[in-house]
Amino acid sequence: MKNKSYARKKKITNIAITCVTLLVMLVFCFPIVLAILTSLKTEPEIAKSVLALPSSPHWQNYADAMEKSGFSRSLVNSCIVTFPSVVLIVLCSAMGGYAIARGSSDRRVFRYLDRFYLASLMIPFQILMIPVYKVFKSLNLQNNLFGMILMLTGMSIAYATFLFVGFVKSVPRELEEAALIDGCGPYRTFFRIVFPLLKPITATVAALHVMWLWNDFNVALILLQKEEVRTLTVKQFYFFGQYTANYGMAFAASILCMMPVILFFIGAQKYLIEGISAGAVKS
Repeated sequence: MKNKSYARKKKITNIAITCVTLLVMLVFCFPIVLAILTSLKTEPEIAKSVLALPSSPHWQNYADAMEKSGFSRSLVNSCIVTFPSVVLIVLCSAMGGYAIARGSSDRRVFRYLDRFYLASLMIPFQILMIPVYKVFKSLNLQNNLFGMILMLTGMSIAYATFLFVGFVKSVPRELEEAALIDGCGPYRTFFRIVFPLLKPITATVAALHVMWLWNDFNVALILLQKEEVRTLTVKQFYFFGQYTANYGMAFAASILCMMPVILFFIGAQKYLIEGISAGAVKS
């Protein structure tokens, strides 16, 4: 009887957990579904009801959105800005995290650097907007994709380094000592021995920053003001005027902007899951 009662309670618990999970999933998916439905409607259908299904898919919104936003050029700009920045963030933060994790125990400068990075995370970008604008304008880095890469990399290194520091501390020092005995220098030891062991956190940092940098709006709006250098996120802003808004085209552009990131996550989910699992059981 006890076993039957326990099995019944477990079954009820599993059903409840499944229902709650489905409810949470519906809450998170609702905005995406609403965006897709709106992107397939004509303007009269959107004005009549936001939640209603379209009478027939209006694919012209996507064609018009791609033409108006200069989608191909904006896509190239977003890729140029995002992926080199992520590579620089991973390399710089991995080396910085390694130096802080290994040097903070006997060098005061690394301890202060660690605290400096943590303190910088508390500064909102809105405080830096005007100084950033003036500095980049004086250096002729405004309306320049290279300047945008520098800014995004500098903004992101502190948090990425914080993640690497915690993971590097879990890597055994004996591996580095053995490499040094075999004649490896510090740089070769890091890139040949330590960095491959950081694959889980590297995948996590890369995936997070691809999403964040791809969706960046504030920095791009300040630094990229010329038409030929604007990214996808800035282009979406121009579907909304002071007195008018084309919601069908705006949501179509949003869906198009999301697709590269979604495809990236689908391709990288294996490494993300491995990274989370490895990080959870790392000794």
